[in-house]
Amino acid sequence: MCDAMLCGLARWLRLAGLDTTFDSALDDAALAAVARREGRWLLTRDRVLAARAGPRVILLHRAGIAEQLAELMGRLGLSFSPERFFTRCSLCNGELEEVPREVVVELVPPFVAAHASRFSRCASCGKVYWPGTHHARIQRRLDELLSAVGRKG
Repeated sequence: MCDAMLCGLARWLRLAGLDTTFDSALDDAALAAVARREGRWLLTRDRVLAARAGPRVILLHRAGIAEQLAELMGRLGLSFSPERFFTRCSLCNGELEEVPREVVVELVPPFVAAHASRFSRCASCGKVYWPGTHHARIQRRLDELLSAVGRKG
């Protein structure tokens, strides 16, 4: 679970396929309570929150996403598997399910409906995903981030 300061990290962890929650509406006490109740690690850069949140909190010291990923890998022993990339919704963290074109044809732009090779839909919020130019850019960025992690780790 990421605090409000780590919304960017939460998004990239989700894109990498890791179950990562984030809710900017929660205050520190509620955030810590949800993390404890769900058995999650709480990730933060806030020293005060880290001191109050309990034993399963990680105070991240580094600022950039690649540096934060390296820090998490070192402290939690995380690993990243390309097979898990794009298996979680970047908005809500729900699991993505492959769906046939016919199921989403009315939910995507006509050009996408006609030309995309496959589709996924979030089981929680219903957002539809497909491999387009954004997908390739995100894949390159994930590869860059994880390559940087390997050099730093």
